[in-house]
Amino acid sequence: MEMTKQGHACVVVSDADRRLVLDPGMFTDPAVLRGASAVLITHEHLDHFAPEALRAAMADDPALEVWTNGSVAGQLEGLGSRVHVVGDGDAVEIAGFDVTVHGELHAVIHPEIPQIGNIGFLVGGEVFHPGDAFTVPGAPLTTLLLPVYAPWLKVSEVIDYVREVDAARAYAVHDAPLNDIGLNLVGGLLGERGPGTPTPYRRLAPGDSIEL
Repeated sequence: MEMTKQGHACVVVSDADRRLVLDPGMFTDPAVLRGASAVLITHEHLDHFAPEALRAAMADDPALEVWTNGSVAGQLEGLGSRVHVVGDGDAVEIAGFDVTVHGELHAVIHPEIPQIGNIGFLVGGEVFHPGDAFTVPGAPLTTLLLPVYAPWLKVSEVIDYVREVDAARAYAVHDAPLNDIGLNLVGGLLGERGPGTPTPYRRLAPGDSIEL
């Protein structure tokens, strides 16, 4: 498999002509949806889910389908059986990829802001996208997609999360608001200038790919 970063929280996992697009929100070029085999959405926030762009892509490609939680599905009414609702504990095959679903809620932003639904996707037993949460999938995995900047997190929690998951490697997501100074600061704390984690950390620039 190959993984390509596509801006902020979006990645594409591909194998030959099969392409899963995860969390193509408003900071991602809608062109990423062209040729997609399926789309996975962790939650309803616009930096992960761009409803109009997704509807347009589904209109252009009648075979394109979406897997997500109930709140996102509710914003895609009219698309019928092309929108699949999944939740914590589900195991499904999507475009030939084995996918398991983990977690239920978005991380707490503030006690006075209600929590919304959020699910994480583990693709091929290899790549885990937690969405906006520090969900531990409960299974060994190679690649953790690691949120590094958000109103709901602080770096000490990110470090503790990396330690708990104990993946073979971690790649930054949820990073569009950071400039070069912020990216270097976070990268240092998750690397050799920080307190230490068992997991090597790297940031891919949008458009960069790695073999999994």
